[in-house]
Amino acid sequence: MSLEASRAEPHPQEARQRLEDARDSRLAQLRSLDEGGHSADDHLLSTQKAAVERVLAEIEEALARVEDGTYGTCLGCARSVPAERLEILPYTRYCVTCRRRAA
Repeated sequence: MSLEASRAEPHPQEARQRLEDARDSRLAQLRSLDEGGHSADDHLLSTQKAAVERVLAEIEEALARVEDGTYGTCLGCARSVPAERLEILPYTRYCVTCRRRAA
C-alpha cells in the first residue's frame, strides 16, 4: 500500500505530542549549537542553526493546525495526509504527491 493510499485521520493529542517531542528535540539541537564554542562567524554553524530554526517554525505552524483542526490536511490538494507520513514527518504540510510537485 502506498503512502497516498492510507487515509487514517491523525488523533489530535497524539499529533500534538509528536510535535512537542520534535520541538523539544530541535530546541536541544539549537542549544547544543549555541554552546558548541564555535565562533559567531562560522558559516556552517549559522547554516545549521538556520535549518533548525526553520524546522521549529514549521513545528509551530503544525501545532497551530492541530489547534484549528486542519492538521493532517494537505495544503496543496486539501486531501488527508497519510498517517504514516505524519508519523515520519509530523510537521509536514503536504502529501507526498504535492511535495514532489513543489520540489
